[in-house]
Amino acid sequence: MAVTQPAVIPAIPEATLRRLEQVIPPVELALHLPLIEEIQRLKREVGAVVLAHNYQTPEVFHGVGDIRGDSLALAVEAGRVEAPVIVMAGVHFMAETAALMNPERTVLIPSLEAGCSLAESITAEQVRELRREHPGVPVVTYVNTSAAVKAESDICCTSANAVEVVESLGVPRVLMIPDRWLARWVAANTEVEIVAWDGSCVVHERFTAADVAAYRTQFPGIVVLAHPECPSGVLEAADVVGSTSAMVRFVRERRAERVALITECSMADNVAAEVRDVEIVRPCTVCPYMKEITLEGIRDALREGRHRVEVDPEVAARARRAVERMVAVGRGRRG
Repeated sequence: MAVTQPAVIPAIPEATLRRLEQVIPPVELALHLPLIEEIQRLKREVGAVVLAHNYQTPEVFHGVGDIRGDSLALAVEAGRVEAPVIVMAGVHFMAETAALMNPERTVLIPSLEAGCSLAESITAEQVRELRREHPGVPVVTYVNTSAAVKAESDICCTSANAVEVVESLGVPRVLMIPDRWLARWVAANTEVEIVAWDGSCVVHERFTAADVAAYRTQFPGIVVLAHPECPSGVLEAADVVGSTSAMVRFVRERRAERVALITECSMADNVAAEVRDVEIVRPCTVCPYMKEITLEGIRDALREGRHRVEVDPEVAARARRAVERMVAVGRGRRG
């Protein structure tokens, strides 16, 4: 008589399994678990850490992410990583930022297709042209840009600290690139004059004020949180406007009965995996670039050392200064 062997359960922390079970169907999760276990083993073998952005799918974000957060958190933490290998579970500009902050480390991105509509909307030459048109006006650059663009900038910002960064310069006027909606939101929240570029995020620009009205009709009493990359009409209709980290913090701390997160779809899944007593309405708009990052891609990156992200040293030095100035603004506030 044949003896049935018990199923081998991957050595994955119980807390991680619980989070994944909240948002991934059992059959799908069973397919992910062997890959997650293999990635954890490979990380130990090569001395790697995975930086995972909030917009990654739960099996990546919770399953294999060692450092998780928004673009500001990842930029800060990238400078503290001591592991010899960094795998960026995010998009290319984030991997470049990690390389800027850790020039002596190996930085890998699992897919070369993981780009960004904002990063593609402006070039270094266009920044130089803006400077010629507006002599003496400092350039504040959103981190969703290439290293070459950062190198032409005075300081970087994220949606979490954009107003603070702009006001830290102590000037009456700034050039703010490349997201026009973030720039308009900053302009509405500061006395500094903002000269904006015409870029936008393919995810957040899809949302409309009519979407917000529909959520309120369908879910009376819902609290609507919107990312500042959304069009102005959406931000005016929302209850709270905030960065990725601010939205996560609101849900964790305020514990509203029901919230809608007007941002990339997977972030709602990742928050729902942690905050189980809040009903999260998921307006599912997906970032096609973030979805280029998969468990299979992360495994192959660790196995084969691909795709290494390198930045020209001269460009990197100037871009690093812009990122470090942004980080220093936060340090000054914290005292």
